[in-house]
Amino acid sequence: MSNAIVNGLAGAGAGIVAQIITYPIQTVNTRQQTERIVRKHTATATATATTTATTQNCNYATGNTLLQIIQVIRSEGWGGLFSGLKPSLFGTAASQGIYYYFYQVFRNKAEAIAVARRKKGLGDGTLGMLSWLSVAALAGSLNVLLTNPIWVLVTRMQTQTQAERKIVEAKRVMILKEASEINSTDLSLVQAKLSELDSIRPLPYGTLDAAREVHEEAGIRGFCKGIIPTLIMVCNPSIQFMIYECLVKRLRAKRAAVKNGSTDVTALEVFFFGALAKLGATVTTYPLLVVKSRLQAKQETGGNVALKYTGTLDAIVKMIRFEGLPAFYKGISTKIVQSVFAASVLFMVKEELVKACTRLVDKRSKMTLNLAK
Repeated sequence: MSNAIVNGLAGAGAGIVAQIITYPIQTVNTRQQTERIVRKHTATATATATTTATTQNCNYATGNTLLQIIQVIRSEGWGGLFSGLKPSLFGTAASQGIYYYFYQVFRNKAEAIAVARRKKGLGDGTLGMLSWLSVAALAGSLNVLLTNPIWVLVTRMQTQTQAERKIVEAKRVMILKEASEINSTDLSLVQAKLSELDSIRPLPYGTLDAAREVHEEAGIRGFCKGIIPTLIMVCNPSIQFMIYECLVKRLRAKRAAVKNGSTDVTALEVFFFGALAKLGATVTTYPLLVVKSRLQAKQETGGNVALKYTGTLDAIVKMIRFEGLPAFYKGISTKIVQSVFAASVLFMVKEELVKACTRLVDKRSKMTLNLAK
């Protein structure tokens, strides 16, 4: 079994474990990202009323993440935290498997080229920073192109309850508005309509329902929503690596200036610089993640055109115009916690699976050799 296949399978298995453990946090984070609240001075009266009603019932944009998780459990049950888990697990396995497989394939090829260049007297036979970044970017881009449709469905399922609530609140505002316009004194009729609205329960919404809805809205192109910001986000590891290298280089230069000073970097310093680098990369690329989530979520805006997007650029312009720059960082604290925790679990489980697979392959090879003798 090639090391590319071993790494691909290990990455898929580790990704599934990390996804299951952190999925409730991810669900809340997605809802935080896709909650749209127009600033008062840019909204119409109807849109403002709709937004206010929605915010009062379920404001995922602010507040403590733990409290929001509890709120979802109370209003939707435990199942609400795991909406879209099945396609998400499939997508995680596919994403991690594809990424680590092609990463290893491209890495092997790049290392072979480096060795060949050394034989010609060019280079030292090792991969440079540009080569590492190119390998990661190629593997990441292929992963995005092949798995984006899955994540469109996952985002739809995670935010479906949120979208249904907005539809109900828009209808509620419309009933109250009509009653006020005709100066209705028959409060019992208005109350009956509101009670009927409250009695409506959302229909079951599975993977096939999400796929059918996406196709009805935009055809095959609907499954490619958010692909542009996702492709740009492939640069996240590059930014992380660049920040890390700059911090280490600066520390070593500072220590080298001290006479008889050691330029070695301790494990604790590496951990600290790694955390800072991850934080910097997340803060830099998080706005793209928010844009991607909003494009992939159901475009249910209560009739407010200011909150409906036709594409990546349109989403960016409208978010700046109607919600302001803070909209690009909704839920970032939740994302940082989820990302760091998921990454820790992913790397730990992956390495253990690689070791287990390697031991198993070595054991089978020895048994084959013994039988051959």
